[in-house]
Amino acid sequence: MDEDVYFHKNVTFHAWKHSLRFRVSQELFSSHDIDTGTRFLLRTIVEADYERMQRILDLGCGYGPLGLTLKSLHPDSLVHMVDRDALAVEYSRQNAELNGLDGVDIYGSLGYDDVKRNDFDLVIANIPGKAGESVIAYLLREAGCYLAPCGLAAIVVVAPLEETVLKILDDTPGVEVTLRQNRSGYAIFHYRFYGETTSPKPEQSAMERGVYHRKDVKMRPENLDYPMQTACGLPEFDSLSYGSEMLVKAIAYAKGLKIHRAVVFNPGQGHTAVALWKFIRPENIALVDRDLLALRYSQLNLILNECPAGQVSISHQVGITSQNKGKVDLFIGVLREEEGKNATFLILKQAAEQLSAKGMIVVSAGSTAITRLVTYVESQGLLRIRTRERWKGNSLLVLERA
Repeated sequence: MDEDVYFHKNVTFHAWKHSLRFRVSQELFSSHDIDTGTRFLLRTIVEADYERMQRILDLGCGYGPLGLTLKSLHPDSLVHMVDRDALAVEYSRQNAELNGLDGVDIYGSLGYDDVKRNDFDLVIANIPGKAGESVIAYLLREAGCYLAPCGLAAIVVVAPLEETVLKILDDTPGVEVTLRQNRSGYAIFHYRFYGETTSPKPEQSAMERGVYHRKDVKMRPENLDYPMQTACGLPEFDSLSYGSEMLVKAIAYAKGLKIHRAVVFNPGQGHTAVALWKFIRPENIALVDRDLLALRYSQLNLILNECPAGQVSISHQVGITSQNKGKVDLFIGVLREEEGKNATFLILKQAAEQLSAKGMIVVSAGSTAITRLVTYVESQGLLRIRTRERWKGNSLLVLERA
């Protein structure tokens, strides 16, 4: 990141004989303090005093309180920390460095799909309360594919999910629940997979097996007709938001434009990317987002609509800085207003730095956010406003080089 526009506050966590500091972003879970569920899960692990803690996987690590605390308590351990949100990965890396913790491998992963090894002694997770039952079942059951023999999984869920978790574990062959506790609106489960060998890792990814699949749809915006596979946990699964509708209309107006390289940021299910392919056929489409689920579904839907796989790339990252420094003819996407105005200004600055001589930036957002962006553009003098449109509380802004 050019500058840390996502930073919210510093949090201190007194963990037994250790004191850890965490840089926290407002955009990540539990930005006010270390949440009660995480504290509860850590306490049950420490009090159980498990002997084998040499290799630990923190699944959905957020800014790092679970994995980094256990690393501080077991300094000789090797800890892997993964998350589907690139901002979480970035903050966990910052916090590992801030606390002087080495031997921590932190990277992006969609569930277990990108985890680098399968011999962990402990898999830990604070499972999101909004996760669907199919995703929860996948997270609970597939831990067995990544544990060494005699390894342990330890998870925390909000109390309303306790019976769901219990049923999933009861219905899973070869699972033994070794600890179950309730406290302060949370439930803890420690469990093992018994048997002679570790469960084999499935040949297909969770996405390929339909773990995140919501439904197949046919979309028909702006005289288009295209199929989509949509994911649970992403918006626009059966209709477009006003912001995306404005982007698709803008692409339709530019039909026939010659685009060598296009960047679609915050692509969601992939509607804007597919419309771009259908109308303009860029030579290369780069998908850029914090969310690995959005990136992979957008890529899937482009290929489903006959865009050659070799013409699509994905970048799991914060912001839209270029990985190959090539010039871009078109940046297009919906701004994440919840990230704050400074983050949207940074996105625009990064796009302007990579824009080709005749390139364009097309963004949509709420009208208030676009008004702030217009003021910023006019104050910087880097770009010229080509078009601004308003519709139902949303605005579209088309920018080009000044």
